[in-house]
Amino acid sequence: MSGGHGSHKARSAQARRREGFARLLPFALPMALPFLLTACASFDLDQASVPLSTPAPPSDYAEMSPSQRREHERLVASYGGAYDDPELKALIQQAVERLVAASERPDIKYRVTILNSPAINAFALPDGSLYVTRGLLALANDESELSSVLAHEMAHVIARHAVIREDQVKQAVLVSRVISDVVNDPELGALAMQKSQRSLAGFSRGQELEADAIGVGIAARAGFDPYGASRFLGEMGRNAEMKASAMGSGGSAGSTSPDMDFLSSHPATPERISIAIANARQYAVKDDGERDRAAYLSAIDGMVYGDDPKEGFVRGKKFFHPKLGFTFSAPDGFSLENTSQAVLGATQSGREALRLDAVRVSADQSLGQYLASGWIDGVEINTVETLTINGFSAATAIARGDQWSFRMFAIRFGSDVYRLIFAARELTPDIDRQFRAAAATFRRVSSTEAETVKPLRLRVVSVGFGDTTEKLAARMQVPDRQMERFLLLNGLDASAKLKYGDKVKIIAE
Repeated sequence: MSGGHGSHKARSAQARRREGFARLLPFALPMALPFLLTACASFDLDQASVPLSTPAPPSDYAEMSPSQRREHERLVASYGGAYDDPELKALIQQAVERLVAASERPDIKYRVTILNSPAINAFALPDGSLYVTRGLLALANDESELSSVLAHEMAHVIARHAVIREDQVKQAVLVSRVISDVVNDPELGALAMQKSQRSLAGFSRGQELEADAIGVGIAARAGFDPYGASRFLGEMGRNAEMKASAMGSGGSAGSTSPDMDFLSSHPATPERISIAIANARQYAVKDDGERDRAAYLSAIDGMVYGDDPKEGFVRGKKFFHPKLGFTFSAPDGFSLENTSQAVLGATQSGREALRLDAVRVSADQSLGQYLASGWIDGVEINTVETLTINGFSAATAIARGDQWSFRMFAIRFGSDVYRLIFAARELTPDIDRQFRAAAATFRRVSSTEAETVKPLRLRVVSVGFGDTTEKLAARMQVPDRQMERFLLLNGLDASAKLKYGDKVKIIAE
């Protein structure tokens, strides 16, 4: 949840709210957060959370057209702003220049932006703007893995996939309109719609595989290890599986990754990894190409890891936002995820979930009236009550749907009202008490307390005598799964043996 308002001045407030709210719907909790989609959670979009994104820094892309600059600034703002690290950006730019020289279109100029986001993502705009997140850079283990992602995104630009995709979407919309206007048989209409959707999905998959093949070729001709793509696809798949497990989701890794992540639009299946390996074999029998691991690890050493404190951050079950000046703790058993619009959480069983966001509520409207005003269906009016939480005026109520029940809180804090929405498959008295106790932890953060907050950073250390994966994993300052996270971060499996002097990544302040 970022700190700041009004970062997209070129867009109407209602459009921004609708876009931000819709983007959160497919979050990686299909079992735990259906209250955002169904049951009693029929949200009024005009009452959805106001964007709290950090304004994008002034763009230095002077050659962009006004529309390109708006799109650039929108993307940068939605991913927490740009991350300023000249050494790291220089390394990425050098890799891009090598890739461009080896590509089918050496005339295209690319511009690189590092996004200040823990999400694992990279993408390109048709004009050659390349974006890569801190989260992706932290997961990669050498320059060949990073280059495989950059080459893949460059391949989308070279193959004009964005333009082709736009035409395909327009065709699908046209088919949909014809079906709705002409077809009277519901079953026939549904069948035609499914066929159109399958065609669109298949086309997208074809684009991804084509970009994979083009990208591997570019990386190989540039001198990078062509097997970097298959290794990194595997690492992203493992990361998605770990995240899905931590957040209580029961779907596949590809389908449960947050929509801010690469795998939400770049599925990493075993088949795709096999194809990537087959593509690499056209250029090298084994992974003996250039990796530039030492230079890469040196460049990312000290990089902020996970949430940036100025955007709010999660530590275990606690959310802390020094800039906005508040903190709260989730009930025991919850895992939290911070996004630019809201804090989301769920238990591993997927039977309880929560959402924290902010809205603007007129000072003339009481919080009890707001809860009962209809922005969520199923509110039991007799449960609405006013209260005070750590000196702040608040109100709470219960809403019920067919499959989920909700304990809602509205807390007036400064010029905003924060909504804490807890959901449970079965809202028992004990669970309700836990939700109330969690809401009671919402409090102001003192300036002294805020000044003591330090971000976690990625630290590159040398393996010493007697060091094992267990010893190094114990140095990871993460709330859980130390060993699993250490192995994933370093692209290692459970049987890996470390050598004296090897460089490895850990997480520490």
